[in-house]
Amino acid sequence: MNDQNKNLILATALSFIVILVWFVLFPPPEPSEDNLTAPETVQGEGPLTDTASAPATAAPPAATGEAPAASATAAESEASDAPRIPITTPSLKGAISLEGGRIDDLALRNYRETLEPDADIVTLLSPVGSSHPYYALFGWAPGQGLTPETVPGANTMWEVESGDELTPDSPLTLVWDNGEGLIFRREISVDEKFMFNITQSVENTGNADTTLAPYGILARHGEPVDLKNFFILHEGGISMVDGELSEIDYDDFEPATTHTPVSVAQTGWTGFTDHYWMTTLIPAEGNAQFTTFEDTRRNIYQTTAKQSTKTLAPGEIVTVSTRLFAGAKEWDTIRDYQNEQGIDRFLDSIDWGWFFFLTKPIFAVLHWLNATFAGMGLVGSMGWAIIALTLLIKALLMPLAYKSYVSMAKMKELQPQMEKIKESAGDDRQRLQKEMMELYKKEKVNPASGCLPILLQIPIFFSLYKVIFVTLELRHAPWIGWIRDLSAPDPSSIYNFWGILPWGTPEPGSIMALIFIGILPLLLGVSMWLQQKLNPAPTDPTQQMIFAWMPWVFMFMLGSFASGLVIYWIANNTITFMQQYLIMRSQGYKPDVLGNILSSLKRKPKPDQK
Repeated sequence: MNDQNKNLILATALSFIVILVWFVLFPPPEPSEDNLTAPETVQGEGPLTDTASAPATAAPPAATGEAPAASATAAESEASDAPRIPITTPSLKGAISLEGGRIDDLALRNYRETLEPDADIVTLLSPVGSSHPYYALFGWAPGQGLTPETVPGANTMWEVESGDELTPDSPLTLVWDNGEGLIFRREISVDEKFMFNITQSVENTGNADTTLAPYGILARHGEPVDLKNFFILHEGGISMVDGELSEIDYDDFEPATTHTPVSVAQTGWTGFTDHYWMTTLIPAEGNAQFTTFEDTRRNIYQTTAKQSTKTLAPGEIVTVSTRLFAGAKEWDTIRDYQNEQGIDRFLDSIDWGWFFFLTKPIFAVLHWLNATFAGMGLVGSMGWAIIALTLLIKALLMPLAYKSYVSMAKMKELQPQMEKIKESAGDDRQRLQKEMMELYKKEKVNPASGCLPILLQIPIFFSLYKVIFVTLELRHAPWIGWIRDLSAPDPSSIYNFWGILPWGTPEPGSIMALIFIGILPLLLGVSMWLQQKLNPAPTDPTQQMIFAWMPWVFMFMLGSFASGLVIYWIANNTITFMQQYLIMRSQGYKPDVLGNILSSLKRKPKPDQK
């Protein structure tokens, strides 16, 4: 067997092992089930408020007490009937409850739960009393001379001072007078995408100084119903503190009784991240404090952004602002908030993973190609962008591939000399290795160079897998015909002859779906098989068997992967086939593809019986 076939077998086997290990470590996520129920509420207990752990005293300039946490309030096992102010923007619809001034009803107008045109739009925030409450509330932690009842909290009934609907062109102002010399106002505005700005102010109309600290809270009752629990994806708490990213899985939340506050010196943001959606608090000033914990007794997760304590003299007004991002993790939108509004490293809210140095630029190029093709009116632009990205990657690796094949061709020319060295060295392994190395050095060849293109493809493949899985732009992105979601496996199946027969396909994720593959996995297997036929099959029977089965094993293994990734692999195989064919021709060797195919289809004669 020549070295060219050795290198090809080694590279193929290495790819197979890596994919197999990937399957073991990172199995495809199981379909999520709605098996979560609303958390139990105990009589006399309600949602998170600002009262239990608020500091008895607060000394400027920093907020020194515990963050606001859960406490006993009026029971709220049912939805509140408090008045609501509607939210209407091109991207959002929902309402603000005047009880607590909570933003607790929010849906994403441009995203649906499924591909069906009449499917429900995605719900992000839900009020207490719903199956999975998830909301944002704001308030003031009481300082010296104040009690929890004298500052606005989760159950404060606000009055509308101005505005009857929150839109990008019409902000909303709420007011509450505590009757003891403090008047609180809250102005809420929203842009056309997903960013709210909450400006809180307090006016001291009394006769004595007072201290208090503003805060924002995101509270989530129970884990998300659609939690993936997939190793490759982070879901849970997320925060950026002075340039350092922190991620907390739901299993790792600290209990409310032992949580550790994190100080923010300059810039930061904190919140919850889901697969495609996110809520984030962004204080307008530094010198803040973040706390993230779980009320284990009531199964409530909370993250708080508390700003520095304010001291108000009589007649003084203090104003602070906090931004709330609540929406979809769109690349363009988040990048604009980062670049235009100065939110530090906001793009890192998308889970780029360990290979971020590859995943971020790969997606940036993919996004640009998609926008370019979409601008040209090309249907299924993201699918074509994946193919164009594959072409760009292969073009970048072309010099290495050319050098690799030239080295392999030289190795083939050196076969006679190598055989002579083996004969002369006999069983002397040290002498054999030494003379072989001298021959390689003299002829300037590298026996391992044939594997380099394959080795470089492995991290690129994994990075693209990550990009396709985590980025919103691939969700529900169509390509051609039956491919309506590039982030999902090929929905076609040989079980009904890809839609010809009048019955459905096997349940996604089942053994039947794994066996009865779709059109794209089949094309993948064929493309790998054709790539093998550039070279004659090895003479060794074991090696022949490995070559014969490898494409079809990969075909079934990758059949459950996202369609976008299978498209990349098919395009990569096709381009590699043409690339290698041309390089081989340039080196004076004409591959007999048809002859190799016919030879592999011939029935092998049985050995003579003795």
